[in-house]
Amino acid sequence: MDTVTAEPARKADPRLSTAIAIARLIGIMGIVYVHAWTGRTAEELAAVAFSWQAVLRTVLSEMFGRSAVPLLGMISGWLVVSTATRQGYGPFLLGRARTILLPMLLWNAIAIMLVGAAATFGDLKAPTPSSIGWTLNELVPIAHANDINVQMPFLRDLFVCMMIAPVLVRASSIWLALVSLVVVVWSVSGVHIPLLLRPQILLFFTAGIAARRFVVAERVAGWPVALCALPFVVLIAPRLWTALLGNVFFDAHPHAMAAFDVLFRLASAMLFWRLAWALAGSSFSEGLRAAERYGFLAFCDHLVLLWLFGPVIGLATGALGAGLYPAYLLVQPLLVLGATVVLGRGVMTVSPAAARVLSGGRLGR
Repeated sequence: MDTVTAEPARKADPRLSTAIAIARLIGIMGIVYVHAWTGRTAEELAAVAFSWQAVLRTVLSEMFGRSAVPLLGMISGWLVVSTATRQGYGPFLLGRARTILLPMLLWNAIAIMLVGAAATFGDLKAPTPSSIGWTLNELVPIAHANDINVQMPFLRDLFVCMMIAPVLVRASSIWLALVSLVVVVWSVSGVHIPLLLRPQILLFFTAGIAARRFVVAERVAGWPVALCALPFVVLIAPRLWTALLGNVFFDAHPHAMAAFDVLFRLASAMLFWRLAWALAGSSFSEGLRAAERYGFLAFCDHLVLLWLFGPVIGLATGALGAGLYPAYLLVQPLLVLGATVVLGRGVMTVSPAAARVLSGGRLGR
């Protein structure tokens, strides 16, 4: 995806490029908290929603996970401006297909084979191929999200955004505002149009294009951290409360919650962008940027890793509610990143070409 494969940010400001890399890594690691292994079914989680471990899981997923989609979407829009204006439409779209669609397809196939086999021949409780339609949608999510790689609709929708990116980057600011307004109405309405499974992604993508046009990223980087945190702090309490109440509350107030979700995601993205900028100027920047090289691979492989190895580690720690589970929950993003680095280096050793494809062009070069 362009959040990890686009050209480096403006070379005149290496800190900006580093901050973008760190923001991508924060977003991808936050997604791991959203999908973290719990060892509990959805019904069991709902029954213990207000236990302190369930609250901890909700806090982590809401605080770090909610910033992921807007961060990655905006960064994609910000970075695509250069490539979409410099390349012809054919080469541009071919490049995006190579770095977004192809790895998505391959990782979905890997997930079906490995997770499906573990569920069919082992004790893993996971989705298995039930029909040709299910398998096809699992490979390329068209009608609805995947059952195994539930993160992949982001790549699917991102590619749709890329298909119109050359038009968006050349559009006037009024047209960008109009597109954003239409997408906000679409998101809040809850109308399902398979063109985009998650229409918010187009909103954040367009916002990233506008942010580059109006130098928003650099301006926000100059604001005090406390100012950037203020909207997030104001919104996090009602966000956590509604999340703990579960689907019953969301189903009762779908439009209000959809609108609130857009605001909260934007507030989260602003805060974590400012934190990424701060980290880009710290002694941790080089290590974080080196780790970000494996970010796309972690985005693609983390659910396969969690499906296959989450229960194995869970044998030692126990599921949500057990004494050691909170420690396991906290380190799951680090475990995923470590396993991804080992996997990435192993694939690079065996086949640099395969590593390049599976990592969206980030590895194997």
